[in-house]
Amino acid sequence: MAHPGVLAFILAGGKGERLFPLTAMRSKPAVPFGGRYRIVDFVLSNLINSRIYSIYLLVQYKSQSLIEHIRQNWVLSPVLREHFITVVPPQMRMGPEWFQGTADAVYQNLALIGQLNPELIIVFGADHVYRMDIRQMIDFHLENNAQITVAARPVPLKDASSFGVIEADSTGRLLAFHEKPKEPKHMPGDPTRAYVSMGNYIFSRDFLVRALVEAQARRHHDFGTHIIPDATEKGARVFAYDFSKNAIPDLKPGEELGYWRDVGTIKAFFDAHMDILGVDPRFDMSNRAWPIHPTLYEGPAARIIRGDMENSVLAEGVFIKNAVIRNSFLRSGVVVEDGAEIENCIIMEDCVIKEGARLRNVIMDKLNVVEKEETIGFDPDRDRFRSHIDSSSICVVPRMGRRVPGGPGPVAL
Repeated sequence: MAHPGVLAFILAGGKGERLFPLTAMRSKPAVPFGGRYRIVDFVLSNLINSRIYSIYLLVQYKSQSLIEHIRQNWVLSPVLREHFITVVPPQMRMGPEWFQGTADAVYQNLALIGQLNPELIIVFGADHVYRMDIRQMIDFHLENNAQITVAARPVPLKDASSFGVIEADSTGRLLAFHEKPKEPKHMPGDPTRAYVSMGNYIFSRDFLVRALVEAQARRHHDFGTHIIPDATEKGARVFAYDFSKNAIPDLKPGEELGYWRDVGTIKAFFDAHMDILGVDPRFDMSNRAWPIHPTLYEGPAARIIRGDMENSVLAEGVFIKNAVIRNSFLRSGVVVEDGAEIENCIIMEDCVIKEGARLRNVIMDKLNVVEKEETIGFDPDRDRFRSHIDSSSICVVPRMGRRVPGGPGPVAL
């Protein structure tokens, strides 16, 4: 199917308060993930793989780390005018306030729509781990002559209150939309699950502009709370696209179909990491037909002098002398010395794990040093003096101070 002009807005301003302390110095989309990625890389990769190249990234809270990541890793062709990923901070056109909600973020940037004059506007979040061929969702939008299409997926009924819950007919047309209801309604014929919004939308341009102007006049600032329910009640052509039917090439036999995770809590963030480990992972990062584009790295390869390693991911620049590493992620520049043991851990850039140290069930942010024979993850009462103990019992060590240019190691944001 021939596709019209498409402009994408990525909402990347989330505070990510439930991911504290990983979000103490950065926004949620900028949080490192896996061996070489940040959370924002998933939505950007999905757009690029779907041949959507006009992208505005709307940032807000603690955005410098994210801005630097985009500048260093996401440069599209400077020759083609409509191929760009541009970071857009709050313009404060309506006063000194920051974005008041998801819809207000796009409303404050209506001038950008006028510059490119697209037929369709994509509004996606930047907080999730998944693969998606967005062109298939666009086809669904066009086939149904929709004014709004909402990406949706079934979830267990007990979990549905955390999302916008959709009531739809057999064609996918919305009958009602309830934002985070206390008592969500189940899917027709399935009392165990509800149909929920993923927070990803496609709008026909003219409809979106009118809806945003009308919503602003009523001080309605959110897509899930205001725009989508209002449009549904007024009889607009609002449809739900079933994400579970989205077909990605070259999925491996063991992968979970329709894999999508909101990594908004420490436990969910940790579990999503574990999902990409193993011979048959639930989410395989090695899919060359639909790659998640990683952070560029200029430095030496990983070096392993000796070690006992099992089911782990080691990034470039890692240096291991003689250590035990199991079910763990070591990002670039991590040094692990003689006799150290690391199990079920996520160790971020430029950390040093000294001789004989032991870590278990730990997420360690950048630039930390674990001293000789120190243990983390074994004694919560002792750990809480330097760490945040999550309700899931995962120990999170906050990021330490930043290295300066010319100092012993790279600058890490």
